[in-house]
Amino acid sequence: MLQRVQTIFLLLVGISMILMLFFPIWEKEARGQDQGGRITLDAFQQKFVQANTHEDNNNTGEAESKPTFYIAILAILAASVATISIFKYDNRLTQIKLGALNALLIASVMGTSLYMTMNSEKIIDPTMQGSYQIGFFMPVAALIFNLMANRFIRRDEKLVKSVDRLR
Repeated sequence: MLQRVQTIFLLLVGISMILMLFFPIWEKEARGQDQGGRITLDAFQQKFVQANTHEDNNNTGEAESKPTFYIAILAILAASVATISIFKYDNRLTQIKLGALNALLIASVMGTSLYMTMNSEKIIDPTMQGSYQIGFFMPVAALIFNLMANRFIRRDEKLVKSVDRLR
């Protein structure tokens, strides 16, 4: 049945992972004589814009971009698994397995995002810290929603087994 509470949690997992694609994950802006610039990391690319050091020209300088599309692929896979799990409501054991797979995918999204932010920290002014944006926290929310959905799926499975035992 689609009106169960775990359906709402699985839907929130999918929405969180899709929203991650549209928000930045991490940003850092440094101003200095040697290494000024701005780095932005999102699910598709790491963009570094180096600031000009000339006083007469305040425009931004050249931009370098490094693809990080594998974060986006993992996020889309996690959203797809959550959507598939919604429609597998008649087989709760399959839903539990898909939930475990989804937890693994979401954890890998979080791990690769963290790895990329650690590598991006070193590019300009390692003494300053960048700031995590909303895209970084979306997988955390998705993982919590996934854990809640799995909890309610297991609770339904226990309820069905206890009713079968009474027959």
